[in-house]
Amino acid sequence: MIKIAVYGKGGIGKSTTVSNVAAAMAQQGLKVMQIGCDPKADSTVLLRHGNPISTVLDLVRTRRNDFTLEDMVTEGFAGVLCVEAGGPAPGMGCAGRGIIAALEKLKEKGAYDVYRPDVIIYDVLGDVVCGGFSMPMRGGYADSVFVLTSGENMAIYAAANIATAVNNFSGRGYAKLGGLILNRKNVKREEEKVQELAEDIHSEVISRLSYSTLVTDAEERKMTVMEAWPDSEMAMEYRSLAEKILSVCSRDIGGDDHA
Repeated sequence: MIKIAVYGKGGIGKSTTVSNVAAAMAQQGLKVMQIGCDPKADSTVLLRHGNPISTVLDLVRTRRNDFTLEDMVTEGFAGVLCVEAGGPAPGMGCAGRGIIAALEKLKEKGAYDVYRPDVIIYDVLGDVVCGGFSMPMRGGYADSVFVLTSGENMAIYAAANIATAVNNFSGRGYAKLGGLILNRKNVKREEEKVQELAEDIHSEVISRLSYSTLVTDAEERKMTVMEAWPDSEMAMEYRSLAEKILSVCSRDIGGDDHA
């Protein structure tokens, strides 16, 4: 079982990228589980055509422990298993603690043993990397962390903080830094700035995604690009990214520490 965490600044296109990558992996015949770790609970929305699902924290709040594994897990496009951790009501609690509670509940209910996914992808808000937001990096959860960024200054800043957090945890058996993913916004010096960041954090840019209107067009249809335009160049880019992520993870599991 390959376990991946994808972090990035809010609004960078992380959930869209993760959903397309999850769909690409599923279309290769892998069983994929995508776990949204954002209080907005919108990580898997494109895989579900916008249909609502109960978040783990909603179930805990309304039904305590009187719910099943099937109540937490919904099958989406291409068979991707969709889970949303959810968050507290605004002003009523800590979102980070909510992530911890949700991931612990999935373990308690035996989600990984029952569904036996080949790949688990944690989609994590990366504006802050503390408390529950660092949970997917910890031992027993993700093996590799990938950071999505553009060349925008705040995205670069967030990516640097995330990479620093991963490296600070490196001696504890936590996840390794798998690399950066450039999600182009076509800002000035974008390639150069992201490459400089990769060098600063002793990592690599594993993929460069084009800025494409197909992505937003697919979102308006409440679909992934993989579903809406499977033969497009953008779909090919997501397939290539999926293959690269799996390659990096296989290398890490084999003991090649490149971070």
